[in-house]
Amino acid sequence: QVQLVESGGGLVQAGDSLRLSCAASGRTFSSYAMGWFRQAPGKEREFVAAITWSGGNTYYADSVKGRFTISRDNAKNTVYLQMNSLKPEDTAVYYCGATPSVVVTRAESSYRYWGQGTQVTVSS
Repeated sequence: QVQLVESGGGLVQAGDSLRLSCAASGRTFSSYAMGWFRQAPGKEREFVAAITWSGGNTYYADSVKGRFTISRDNAKNTVYLQMNSLKPEDTAVYYCGATPSVVVTRAESSYRYWGQGTQVTVSS
């Protein structure tokens, strides 16, 4: 069992940066690949970024590539999403998920555990 709690969201202006954190409980955190997803109002949840259990491989949606960076600290049971050059279209609730997959995956169905989400709002 893994419990996830996101933090770090807020209201920022276009071009600003934010760093989201996802703190996990459970001694098996390091065995899970982790991902970030987001859901904008009226839209389906979409993949943002993923990272393997070791942190050795990452995968990004085209819409955030070059602006967002996913990382993890297994000693702190935490995964991060550094978001730079934010745009109004990045406005959404951001969720972290944990998957037992050994490879990075954007498939939402493969994620077994989810956090409650943190709101990110980017004004123009």
